[in-house]
Amino acid sequence: MIHFSQRLQALPGYPLAEIPTIKRRLIASGMDVIDLGAGDNDTPPPQIAVETMAEALHDPAYSKYGFQQGLPAFREAAARWVERRFGHQFDPMSETLPLIGSKEGLSHLPFAVVNPGDVTVVPEPGYQAYIGGSILAGAEPYIAPLRPENDFLLDLERVPAAVLQRARLVFVNYPNNPTAAVANMEYLERLVSLCRHHEILLAYDNAYCDLTFDGYRAPSIFEIPGARDVALEFFSLSKSFSMTGWRIGFAVGRPELVGALTRVKSYTDTGPFLAVQKAGAAALDQAEALVAPIRDELERRRDAAVAALREAGFTLEAPKAAMYLWIPLPEGVASAAFARRALEDTGVVVLPGSGFGPAGEGFFRIALTVSADRLRTAAGRLGRTLDATRRGELASAT
Repeated sequence: MIHFSQRLQALPGYPLAEIPTIKRRLIASGMDVIDLGAGDNDTPPPQIAVETMAEALHDPAYSKYGFQQGLPAFREAAARWVERRFGHQFDPMSETLPLIGSKEGLSHLPFAVVNPGDVTVVPEPGYQAYIGGSILAGAEPYIAPLRPENDFLLDLERVPAAVLQRARLVFVNYPNNPTAAVANMEYLERLVSLCRHHEILLAYDNAYCDLTFDGYRAPSIFEIPGARDVALEFFSLSKSFSMTGWRIGFAVGRPELVGALTRVKSYTDTGPFLAVQKAGAAALDQAEALVAPIRDELERRRDAAVAALREAGFTLEAPKAAMYLWIPLPEGVASAAFARRALEDTGVVVLPGSGFGPAGEGFFRIALTVSADRLRTAAGRLGRTLDATRRGELASAT
């Protein structure tokens, strides 16, 4: 009999793993299914990326191993983008690292800095790469709940001192998935100060930095003095450029930190496909023009969805960033049960808050990945599910 590792068994399940099976069954039965689950935008990737990729595929040189050096042109384009976007310079070869999507880098990072029994501080609700990478590396994840009364900010000051003494890594993600929360500069200054004081590596996941609304500008962690001492920042082309399946991103930071992650990756992968790196470089060099229409469309969808959900009976604020809405449920309504009922009864796929960890209970997430009209239709259906749920509560109460 094959025995599986304790680390494998400790991994939490991904949100509502049965959704694809139920979705296929409902579609086969003729139901109109609106999928607001995965954060996978429906807009096409940039034409320049497609054309550059097609050209590279005809050149055998781009089918070779890239290894961790990868394509120098991608490193250079990434460093140019960071300088244009945030005003900070990073050496393309020693302070920049191509990733097979930022998820890969984030989940591999714990292997570089933690020993078995060390602590990683993991936000909840949060991206499951954080806890998954921590567990697989043998760390003990300390769950830091993100609370609405604290604007969904990870509060290191509330982590017990004994835990901070053992902590080697903290994951922070703003604009946030799944809550769409943003962080102000005062918060980031406190965060960097605490990480410096306790000698904790700060993994700053900035995948949604360009998907911002109402004039809000998401900062880089390196805009905070002293951050270079303790931080690695992760970026992705997935969301901003509608290139989720291309699996291309990068990390920046001081050479020692980038070098540590590079060494881990040398034993786990041979870097992103070189043709994808070439396409990514082309996209990054035209980022300002390419991202603006995607951001504008997401803002229109956000406005349409928020208005329709409010009309349907939900209470929520319009987020300033990201591509999600994090919607509270009535007290006592289990998020997984609500999500399943919404799917089974109305054909709308949403993710339950509990799928992002127990601290996410009481909420559900929708992704702004369909048109404004489809979002309005979905909101109406979700309102019917909410009404049915409330009628059920009243019935059970009497």
